[in-house]
Amino acid sequence: MATLTLYHAAPSRSSVTRWMLEEIGEPYDIKLLRLAEGDQHKPDYLAINPMGKVPALQHGDVVITESAAICTYLADAFPKARLNVPIGEPRRGIYLKWLFFGPGCLEPAVIDRAAPRKEEPRRAMLGYGDFDTVMNVLAKAVEKGPWLMGEQFTAADVVIGANIRWGTIFKLLPERKEFLDYAARIAARPAAQRAEAKDKELTQ
Repeated sequence: MATLTLYHAAPSRSSVTRWMLEEIGEPYDIKLLRLAEGDQHKPDYLAINPMGKVPALQHGDVVITESAAICTYLADAFPKARLNVPIGEPRRGIYLKWLFFGPGCLEPAVIDRAAPRKEEPRRAMLGYGDFDTVMNVLAKAVEKGPWLMGEQFTAADVVIGANIRWGTIFKLLPERKEFLDYAARIAARPAAQRAEAKDKELTQ
């Protein structure tokens, strides 16, 4: 029996975590939740994640929620996969910045653009500032490539890459060459392809 269990729904944000699990290469179990049937709000799952969201990852006696936190945890817990920048290396600061940039700036900026408020909020009220600045900062980060940390693919690329790939597929990001090229590199990763294929099996 695997020591890693992913509470999962497909398609959903937990597909990011499934991709990360494929990247680290450790065995894991899936506990599938049917969101349309409200499995995420049932008492047994709320005992795992009181937010009633997926994903949640159980590793032994530890439960981790929030996709970026799970990816960060897995990268540190399984360093053989070289998906982290270890504590003590100065580059870890940049690596952590991108892990937080995903849920803290990129995703809110994209969602706010897709579902705008009735009144335009003041820039200072938004943690990400404004959409165009987020896009420009992100484009500059991925244009050199191949990955955010240069030649090393990390958990930060899983977090940011999932958002960019999703954003380009659903036309929520500008069709900038930097994003399209980076999304293509992400899509070509064998672990991403395996995760996508396994999720497709669940939805058939």
